Amino acid sequence: MITGNGPRQSEPEGAAVSLPEGAAVSLPDGRGLSDQPPLRYDAALWALAGCVVSTARLLWRRQVHLSTEQVGRRLRFADGTSARVYRETVAGHGATADPCVLVVEFRLRAVRGWAHAAFRWESLLNTPLFVGFPGFVSKLWLANDERGRYRGVYEWDGPQRADHYARALWRVLALVSVHGSIHYMILPGLRRAEFLAQLDGMGQPSGLAPRQRRPVAP
Repeated sequence: MITGNGPRQSEPEGAAVSLPEGAAVSLPDGRGLSDQPPLRYDAALWALAGCVVSTARLLWRRQVHLSTEQVGRRLRFADGTSARVYRETVAGHGATADPCVLVVEFRLRAVRGWAHAAFRWESLLNTPLFVGFPGFVSKLWLANDERGRYRGVYEWDGPQRADHYARALWRVLALVSVHGSIHYMILPGLRRAEFLAQLDGMGQPSGLAPRQRRPVAP
C-alpha cells in the first residue's frame, strides 16, 4: 500500500486512501500528493461552476465518451478489499503532456443495500462536476467495496490540476459522505494504463477487449 508524504488535512479521520494491491509505483520524486486541505467554499464553487460550463462545451462537441474497455474489471486493494469498475468516462483530446493518476476514496452517509445500486445509476448525473476541469483525461468509477467505500481512479494531465480538482470535489463529497472518510492520492508521472499494468504484473493490462466508446448525449 502506498501512502503519501505530503501534509495531511486535519479534518479527516482514519487511514489514507488504499491503493490497489500490487501497485508498487516508482515516482519520479519518490512521493505522491495526498489529502491537502479542501478549497475555500467560494473557490470550490467558482471552480465547479467553470467546470459545468466547460462540460457543456465538451458535450456539445461530443468529446465525452462512455467506454466499456474496463467495465466489469475488479481491482483489489492493499487492505484486502476489492471493487468492480461499473463505468468509465473518457474525454477526447490530444496527448497527455504531464500524466498522473488520481485516486479518490469516500464512504456515503446512510446508504445501505439497494440504495448503492440507485447511487451507481444516478451518479452519471455527476459527470458535469469533473469532466470540464482542466486536465481531465479519464475516470474509472468503482462500486462500493466490502466496507462501503467508493473510489474513483482518474488519469489527469498535470498533478497540480488534479490536486485542484480533488480539493474542490472535497466540498461536494462532504455533503453526502461520512465525516473523515474522504481521502485522495496523486501519483505523478504515471499514466492510468501503466498503473493498471502494474496490477497485472505485465507490460500491459490483461484481458482488455478492443476499445469501445459511446458518446454522452449533450
